[in-house]
Amino acid sequence: MRVGEQHYRSIWFDADEEVVKVIDQRWLPHAFRIEALRTLEDFATAIRDMWVRGAPLIGATAAWGLASEAARDASDAHLEQAADMLLATRPTAVNLRWAVERMLAALRDVPQQQRPEAARREAQAICDADVEMNAAIGEHGLKLIRELAATRPAGEPVRILTHCNAGWLATVDWGTATAPIYKAHDAGLDVMVWVDETRPRNQGAHLTAWELAGHGVEHRLIVDNAGGHLMQQGMVDMVIVGTDRTTACGDVANKIGTYLKALAAHDNGVPFYVALPSPTIDWTLCDGRDIPIEERDADEVRKVWGRLEDGKVVQAQICPDATPAANPAFDVTPARLVTGLITERGVCPATREGLRTLFADMQEVQGNG
Repeated sequence: MRVGEQHYRSIWFDADEEVVKVIDQRWLPHAFRIEALRTLEDFATAIRDMWVRGAPLIGATAAWGLASEAARDASDAHLEQAADMLLATRPTAVNLRWAVERMLAALRDVPQQQRPEAARREAQAICDADVEMNAAIGEHGLKLIRELAATRPAGEPVRILTHCNAGWLATVDWGTATAPIYKAHDAGLDVMVWVDETRPRNQGAHLTAWELAGHGVEHRLIVDNAGGHLMQQGMVDMVIVGTDRTTACGDVANKIGTYLKALAAHDNGVPFYVALPSPTIDWTLCDGRDIPIEERDADEVRKVWGRLEDGKVVQAQICPDATPAANPAFDVTPARLVTGLITERGVCPATREGLRTLFADMQEVQGNG
């Protein structure tokens, strides 16, 4: 996607400087900053402290972290140690484990002196494949938007509600939930996006809104609790969200608050779609209750970041000093509330059978769910 007149991916290898670079998302939308990741601790911190976030991008960052370490010490022992450190950063997004295991498998039979270059090629391949998968998700989701557009009165947009940020900033490029939106916009379809602010880190307000504005997509920022009201009033035509882990039976873990949107959509007959690349499917689990839910720092709830009128970006506390907070980062939406899964291979029901129809080859390799 583009920032101003320049194309960016969310992570890339700078061949001139021999370093991996990322867009530091902590500062958006108020400042656009690029950070270089040089050490294993840099990569782990970037994932853990959410310089980068979104399941596909977390996986890509971990892949480049291992590639960077292979250039320093390509021994099995060192790479396993580096992998363990990266895997400990965030527990919910399954792409992290997938990317680390893919990197280790790709290097296992490679002579040690050849591993640095092989690791770099594999990390780049993971990133390129992510872009291709997300673009394909966009094409399949575009068909759904076209169908809805045909039912709308002339001049009226298709109104899409999304939650958190499942945009290009959460992937290497295109995004998952936003890919169909960008494809629809670029195809000349009239779309309007309701953007959940997504407390506590406000990824919708900070990131999704920034992305959509930069791409010229019509959108409105809403508080998280407005979605149900808008659905009741007939002002939402479909919901598209992303996911950090989807079970082999179609249960979906996504940013906290997604479950409530799914309940409201179900009650009001609004189609609720989840967009995901296949590495986000955990074939080893069937019941979403078995997905580990990350509990993050309570200060993410107790404090917010914002920009003052003078342009200064500050953090402000919003509760009494003595008030503690709980901060579960994700919730699980059961498959029965999901209208369909939009994947790079097509749209399928959120069921074991639906996923098996599209991904029988992967299920056979990775487990039977």
